[in-house]
Amino acid sequence: MPDVLFVCVHNAGRSRMAEALFNEAAGGRYLASSAGTEPAGRPHPEVIAAMDEIGVDVPETPGRMLTPDLADSADRLISMGCNVGEACPATTTPMEDWELEDPKGRPMQEVRAIRDDIAERVGRLVAELDSTVGVGSTFTVVLPVDPPG
Repeated sequence: MPDVLFVCVHNAGRSRMAEALFNEAAGGRYLASSAGTEPAGRPHPEVIAAMDEIGVDVPETPGRMLTPDLADSADRLISMGCNVGEACPATTTPMEDWELEDPKGRPMQEVRAIRDDIAERVGRLVAELDSTVGVGSTFTVVLPVDPPG
């Protein structure tokens, strides 16, 4: 089962959304986790709110520390756009960078746009993994047509 690790600095925004969306989309076929180079005590409140809008849970647990061993154990390592490679240069796993804006402190409209971008990228990643192992994907992220507020 391929493992994907999403990483960012605080493991409180982009990486947490990507982990939750990926695990929802993969339906148990693959597993994602997330970590940060300077983990925060909990996810950003605006991230929890944006994910609640689409019915995807982001646990309010502390961020996880990115270690070289954790990075090396992943089949895919995806940075969210925050120079994680410089903070964790010892990893032997090739890193892909999605170059996403940090949702921390942003208005909900911008957080939703970041969430939706992540959802699209996660959908493509799961489809890519499915095509590699020959599995059909049946997941679609349903985003609100008229977001609240």
